Parts: sequence; C-alpha cells; structure tokens
Amino acid sequence: MDTLDFSVLIAIALALIAYFSKGSLWGKEDGESVHGVAGGFQTRDLVEILNSTNKKALVLYGSQTGTSEDYAHKYARELQSKFSIPTLCGDLSEFDFDNLNDIPEQVEGFTFITFFMATYGEGEPTDNAVEFIEFLKNDAEDLSNLKYTVFGLGNSTYEFYNQMGKTTNKRFSELGAQLVGTFGLGDDGQATMDEDFLAWKDSLFDTIKKDLHLEEHEVVYQPGLKVEENTALTVASPNVSVGEPNKAYLLRQDENLLQYGPFDHTHPYIAPISSSRELCSETSERNCIHLEFDLSNTNLRYSTGDHLAVWPSNANEHVESFLKVFNLTDRKSTVFDIEFLDPTVTVHFPFPTTYEAVVRHHLEISGPISRQTLKQFIPYAPDQSTKQEVIRLSESKDVFHNEVTAKYYNLADLLFKVSKQTPWNVPFNFLIETMPNLQHRYYSISSSSLSEKQTIHITAMIEAFKPAGSDHIVTGVTTNLLWNIQLNQDQSSVKAPVSYDLNGPRSLFSPYKLPVHIRRSTFKLPSNPALPVIMIGPGTGVAPFRGFIRERCQQVDNGTPNIGQSILYYGCRNSEQDFLYHDEWPVYSKKLGDKFKMYTAFSRENSHKVYVQHKLLENSREFIELMDQGAFIYVCGDAGKMAKDVNKAIVEILVKEKGLSEEDATESIREFKTSNRYQEDVW
Repeated sequence: MDTLDFSVLIAIALALIAYFSKGSLWGKEDGESVHGVAGGFQTRDLVEILNSTNKKALVLYGSQTGTSEDYAHKYARELQSKFSIPTLCGDLSEFDFDNLNDIPEQVEGFTFITFFMATYGEGEPTDNAVEFIEFLKNDAEDLSNLKYTVFGLGNSTYEFYNQMGKTTNKRFSELGAQLVGTFGLGDDGQATMDEDFLAWKDSLFDTIKKDLHLEEHEVVYQPGLKVEENTALTVASPNVSVGEPNKAYLLRQDENLLQYGPFDHTHPYIAPISSSRELCSETSERNCIHLEFDLSNTNLRYSTGDHLAVWPSNANEHVESFLKVFNLTDRKSTVFDIEFLDPTVTVHFPFPTTYEAVVRHHLEISGPISRQTLKQFIPYAPDQSTKQEVIRLSESKDVFHNEVTAKYYNLADLLFKVSKQTPWNVPFNFLIETMPNLQHRYYSISSSSLSEKQTIHITAMIEAFKPAGSDHIVTGVTTNLLWNIQLNQDQSSVKAPVSYDLNGPRSLFSPYKLPVHIRRSTFKLPSNPALPVIMIGPGTGVAPFRGFIRERCQQVDNGTPNIGQSILYYGCRNSEQDFLYHDEWPVYSKKLGDKFKMYTAFSRENSHKVYVQHKLLENSREFIELMDQGAFIYVCGDAGKMAKDVNKAIVEILVKEKGLSEEDATESIREFKTSNRYQEDVW
C-alpha cells in the first residue's frame, strides 16, 4: 500500500467518524461548534428543541448555494412578525425525524411545518437534505398528525425540475399529512424565483390567516441577535476573527483537522494554487483562466467529474462601498461580540470579529437584490424622499425589474443611488440577519483523478461586463478573485476591474491559497471504459470533458484494453481567440488515435452562427451508431439555451435516423436520463 492509498483510507475513516458522530467529536461545546456557529442545539430531537425554545412553527430548508436558506430565514421572520407565531428556522441536517409525527401532540399550540427544498443537479437532494429525503422515502410511515407546506426551488431547464420539492410534497401527502395552502414552485430557469416566492407566500399568508384564525400585524424587524462592541479587544487580539473561514482556523488547536479534515461545506481546506494561466488570446475580448490547486499536503481527494467549491471573499471596492453606505468606514476595525436574543438563531462566522471581516468574508454584498429585501430597508431610509423612492421601486415588480434587476445593481450601489449618496443608519444586526451569507462557488473539475492524483484543475471564464444603460461594471465575485491571483502570479501588467486582499486573514491565504472543498458529483464516465462517450461542452462547459479525455489517455498509459470511442463537440466564438486548451487536443488525439474525435463550432467566424447542436445534426448517423453501441451522452454548459438546443437536436436525430415520432423520441431521451446514459452538468 503506497502513501497515497493510506492517506485515502485515513480520510475515509475520518469522514465516517464525522458522519456517525454528527459532528460531536469536533468540539460542540456551550452552544458553539468548531466552525464558529454559535446558538447551536444540544440535541437533534425536534420535539425537545421546540418545547425548550417555545416555538410553535417550524421552517426547514434544504440548500446548496444558500438561496433556499435565505428564503427560509426571511419567510420565518415575516411569519413570526406578521402572525406572532414563535418560529424556528433550521437546516435539515441538524435534526432527527423519527418523532416528526409526534410534534403536534407533544408541542402545545404547534401550527405547521414549512419546507424550502432546493433541487441540485439532475433531481438530486442538496447535501444537507440527503438524510431527510432518505427518511421520507424509506423510513417515514405515518405523518397524519402534521400540517405542512412546501416551496420548491428549481430550474425548469432541467429534466427533473423541482424534484426535491415534488418528492417532499408527494411523500407528506401519501403519508397522510395535510397541505396548508398550495405547493409552491420557484423557477430559476425563467428568472422568476423571487416573484414566484412572493406570490406563493402572499397566498399562503391569506390562507393561514383565515384557516388558523390568526390576527395579522404590521411586519417589523424583531432582532434575533445583538451586536455588542468590545473596546477591550482589537484586530491584534488572538481570539478575534478577522475573516477566518471558521473557528478551527482561528484557534488552530487541531492542526490535523486543518490538514486532514474531514472537509465539507462547513470546513474547507486552504489549498495552494500552484499555477495558473490565461487561456484566451490577447486579441480576445474575454478572459478565461486555468488554475491548479495542490493537494500534496492533504488527504483531500476527488474523482473525475466532481466539482470544486471555492470559498471567495469580496472585492476591495465592494467592501469599501458597503461600509461607506452604512456609515461603517471609520469603525471597520472595531471588534464586536454577538449576544443571541433567540436561542435558535445562528450565524455563519466566528466571533468576536470586526465589521470589515464580516463584510469582506461572510456577507453576499455584490450580488443582485430582491424586491423583498429592498422593502425591508424602507424603515431605515435617511429621509422622506428616499423612503418614497424605495417604496416606488419595491411596490411594482415591473418597475423593480426595469430599474434595478436589469441594471444589475447590488445593495450598496442601489441605496446610494436612491439616497443621492446620503449614508444609511442601519443596525448591523439587521444586516447580519438580512443579507445572504457569502456562498462558495462550484467549478467543474477539469483534471483527472487518475492522472492528477494530487492536483485539481479548474477552468473559469471571467465575469465582467457593463449592463446597457448603466455606469458601472458588474463583476463575478469568485472569477475576478481567481483572475487577480492569476495576474499576480504571472506578474502581468493587465489591470482587473476590481482588486482583492489576496493575503487573507492573518496572511492565511498567502502566497496564493484559497479555501476549497469537494462536492461529489454523479457526472461520471461509464464504469466500463470500453463504452463510447459523446461529450457536448461549448465554452467552459468543456472543463469536465478535458478531465474525461485525460482519464482515458491515462487508461491507455496504464494498459487498459479496449478503450471506447470518445467524441467531443466543442464550441466557442473564434478559433483564434477563445478556443480553450487548443494546444492540448492534438496531444490527446495522438495518444488516443482513432478512439478520439473532436468537432468544433465557431459561432463568430462566418456570416451565419454555428453552434454545437448544428454539428450534432451534421453527424447524426455516427451519433446513432454510437448510441446503438451503448454510448453515454454528456452535456455541460449553459442550461438556459444550449442544453435545450442540444436536447432538441437529439430529438431530431432520433426522428430522422430511427423513424421515431417526436413524442417517442422525447420519451427515449427521458429514459436515457433516468438510466444515466444522458447526463447534464448545466447552470
């Protein structure tokens, strides 16, 4: 057994211990975990928790990127304020559900449960909902005592749209629970998630007001925590967090935990970026970078096709703007503690800490805002004219879309615009409870775990554009952070539109390191290497397929017999500007010989645009022959248009080459997806 294999076994053992101990071995003590999330529960028993906290309604969420969590918390606060129902909001992974049906009988005055269920990938549960979904499918027997409602968060461009919300609603209904109001479906694919939620929530509130005979009150902010400045501490105090990912990195009491994990969405590995390079030519209008993360000093491992989650920080310019609009610039280094007024409230950062540390490392400050969020700032408007302008913008979804959403304003920019640069005096505890947490971003891994056992490669297109009619540049949080690292590593004279503190808290990220963890994926090569694969990935959608091809090249080097055909359909704008990894494909072709074929579509080189779906149609006969040989189809990239167009093209191929009706061809594709012979990794 070599050192690597032994390390992997150690990692598996640690992961199993963490799983079965539910985190108890990592130091939950006095309501505080090693991850720095205070206000935690000392038990997983829902009946016990509800009784001890005197809560009469329960809101639970399954969330992957933080959107479902954000909606759940906002909804829970409004439900509690509007109807005076003490409400507990929690992560599904924090509780056991064996006595779920006992809640109405054992918790006096209990009303109902609300589920916010996001769907990840092709109909999969989010990481924190896996056990709950398993309980519903396999262990739950009778839920007839319960009243419940569900809001699903999904994307209609996926085949299994809102599958987790539908599964939750279906199983609760089958097991006798009573649905309150209607089952809500939020559709990110149509960019209507916020309006879908507001319509569902307003309808639900009308229903429960009538059916539960509740008195309605004006919604006001009811703080669940208190911010207390601590002048005895400074940023130099060793127990003060200045942006560390969690308490483990602040206290550094267990170096094995930092080096060997287990690593997940609550505890990252600080990975060195060993190299990076620009993939687009100097004449290109766009930038795309390749980065390599070094795993040689940890047992963190991945499988080909997995995702790398990168934990970002906010750009200097956005941090400064946010601090300025809320009059915090002069106090940015002031240390504060948190006192929990509601024992069920949690925060996702270690404390004591500073205003700047929270804004830079823990709050989502540069993303789009919702009408619902803007409405919550009305009471804090600095003057009457500003208040009326905020009311005008937030009352109409059309006005809000045209004047806010379409112009990509973040919160600070919008508030400064409507107040004409007058600062807002908003309690920081309100900001902590209102602003979404800064979420890690997922990237398809573009290397092979077979050939790059101790390195992870990712491919990132830089997001930086100026919306029509706007005077500001919109920048992606993580891609511009990665770009800053690449420019610094290359000592480039190119200037990115925003800058970052690359050293990180107490130089934790120096030189060129970032917090990361692995998200396991079902987007995998067939277990039988002899089976053909058809890969369709324009732009950065080619990333996992670079990993797939490198895997098959390594299989050849390892002497694996009978490697299957690998067909890659790749598209970009121009063969001379943004043809990603253009120098590598001939090398792979030489290695794989006639087992590799690449079709390219360059959309802006001719008078008419050519896309990958056009190339599929041109090679329809070959496509069918490979499918008859058991080929797997993989699609990666844009969900909004490309994936739909590819799906449509395959329907056309089945109609043309197999003589199927369009309805039967569509059903065949559905069967391919169900059997995992048609896999998508789209966004």
